[in-house]
Amino acid sequence: MGNALRIAHGLCCSKPPPTTTTGGGAGDQELGHHGVSTSTVGVSALAQHLYHFEITSQVPGGLSKHVTSSKKAQSNWYKKLAKAWRESKPPPKTPEEASRLVIHTLHKHQTADLEGLLSFYGLPLPHSLVELTAGDAPPLADGLNFELHTLPVDARAVADGDTVTVYVSTSDSRESSRVPQSVQVAAVERNEARAQRNYTKADALHKQITDAGYRVLHINNEDILARKYRIRLRGIDAPESSMPYGKEAKEELVKIIGGKCLKILIFDEDQYGRSVGDIYCNGIFVQELMLKKGLAWHYTAYDKRPEFEKWEKDARAKRLGLWASSNPEMPWEWRKNRREHR
Repeated sequence: MGNALRIAHGLCCSKPPPTTTTGGGAGDQELGHHGVSTSTVGVSALAQHLYHFEITSQVPGGLSKHVTSSKKAQSNWYKKLAKAWRESKPPPKTPEEASRLVIHTLHKHQTADLEGLLSFYGLPLPHSLVELTAGDAPPLADGLNFELHTLPVDARAVADGDTVTVYVSTSDSRESSRVPQSVQVAAVERNEARAQRNYTKADALHKQITDAGYRVLHINNEDILARKYRIRLRGIDAPESSMPYGKEAKEELVKIIGGKCLKILIFDEDQYGRSVGDIYCNGIFVQELMLKKGLAWHYTAYDKRPEFEKWEKDARAKRLGLWASSNPEMPWEWRKNRREHR
């Protein structure tokens, strides 16, 4: 393919490409120039207030509306938090990380004050945090077929709480020898057509590429030929989009994987041609988080891992997510009923 189409390698280790949009998704898009999103604005505000406190010894004026302790006590909290924040390596980046730092640092203080402080910054309260298993997922069952390392996930490619479309660069060792010659030629010719501003020809060539299951993505000023994979998260079944908590399940999955690179262990292919696999994102086992947040069922018809059963039971006991309903309908029963009434 020569240099006509540059292939970026190792993108999965780099930060997600910036975006300038501000709508849609679950708050994963950047706002302004500093990468502060709707989901991280509380983290940013807390960091700024701690920095301000170290200079002025002043706590935020509005905090007293959320807590009962005196200004002197509040100053004591901020002194402790500033020290803990400064010593944390790396410092908290997500609301969950910031919330855990606050809880750990102020665990001896009154629960009402602790929760008031967290609410002031819009950070998760203690009961809503889930503890994740350290290290890898439960022992893998037999039948692992192959492993994927994806490019950053487009939030729009998350179909619902258990399905996502991902792309893998053809510079990947597994993919490089599998690209059809016709796709390679079309990618080069498309690049040349765009250089000549022959967009009609370029669009026709791109359709040829996409029809073959590939796509040319423009990421970090690089044109990347990538193979498309539709992934079904193994062992869980999330509410369908039109079901109660379907929207919340999709938004949670977007929040976890949107803009990030994934490691996916592929075990099977389902009746719809989707690859069925375990997904890891920055060391997090995605199915574990979806189950622990109460946004998916353990799909026992296809997966018997006891850890999945336990994570679902724990979320049920805490009435998290969809388990806040007394008798939530199971998605496989919902789909069956829909088929029978067509």
